[in-house]
Amino acid sequence: MTAAFRLRQVWIIARLEMRRAFFSKRAVWVYLLALFPSVIFLGHGIDVAIKRNRWTARGITPAAVLDSVRTGDVAELVLARTGKPIEDRVWTRRRDQIPVRWRHLEFFDGTRHFDLTFKNGLLDSKSSRPLANLEEDRGVFAGVFQFFYLRLGIFFGCLGIFMNLFRGEMLDKTLHFWLLAPVRREVLLGGKYLAGLVAASLIFTLGALLCFAAMLWPQDPAQVQMYLREQALTHALWYSASALLACVGYGSFFVASGLLVRNPIVPAAVLLLWENIAGFLPSMLQKLSVLHYVQALCPVPVPIDPDMPAFVRLFFAPAAPPSAPAAITGVFVLTALVLWCAARVIRKIEINYSTE
Repeated sequence: MTAAFRLRQVWIIARLEMRRAFFSKRAVWVYLLALFPSVIFLGHGIDVAIKRNRWTARGITPAAVLDSVRTGDVAELVLARTGKPIEDRVWTRRRDQIPVRWRHLEFFDGTRHFDLTFKNGLLDSKSSRPLANLEEDRGVFAGVFQFFYLRLGIFFGCLGIFMNLFRGEMLDKTLHFWLLAPVRREVLLGGKYLAGLVAASLIFTLGALLCFAAMLWPQDPAQVQMYLREQALTHALWYSASALLACVGYGSFFVASGLLVRNPIVPAAVLLLWENIAGFLPSMLQKLSVLHYVQALCPVPVPIDPDMPAFVRLFFAPAAPPSAPAAITGVFVLTALVLWCAARVIRKIEINYSTE
């Protein structure tokens, strides 16, 4: 039996199993995990769009005029230069029995929101903030991707998809049909793993790209165009590669676990604990963690407060990440090792549904 024939068998089994991987009732919550961050960013984008339309309708003040306003300027003179604000509030407070008249004006220049606070008719403070901050939102996306997608979303998504490839059939009492088929059991393992990998990879890479697009949607068009020309496509590619390799690594562990244990909670809890403490372990042990490799491929580091304790910073950004080629190689080596162990197990597996 040639290698080409076995690969063809693997593909046929994968095609048959893809329907279960994509449309099983047990996999519905996997889609929710993949789409949840996109909903958050879409909500943020809708909020930005509503504010932009509302403030634009109330009037846009030229940026040069707003930048020329200085502390100590008289309110009436400022209004004469800027025109009607989008918000105008006046109130009086007493300080040491002396009434102090406050006035708060808000302006919009098309991209930035300005707050001007006057005290007794003179400008006391001025601040501005962009309506949508691309640099800040890129950092937020990096945090969502590394701490939700890699540590939780893809992890539990692969748990739901890959554990069901064998364990689900044992519960449904249908696995014996596959074991009686005239194919080597390693081929069966390869076909089921490939089906789960295709499903998990498509769901989570597309989910990450949708979230990435939702992050860019409300930004300033000029900044988005510049980002697309310079870095956006490269960043999207590396985020997709990171999600794909996470599915490769976690999928191999969970498909092997489905052959060995009845309860998926135990191996999932052990692996989740290991993945989150691996950054604190010696470098040799860190290499046994999928997260150690896939996190190194993320193109944008998560913003970290410099005042954060060193111990906590290590949790967010493990020391000495591998290079991109080393990370990719590491995931495939780790996956090959786990699948080799799973192949040895499946050769000797026997089904007794009365004990399941």
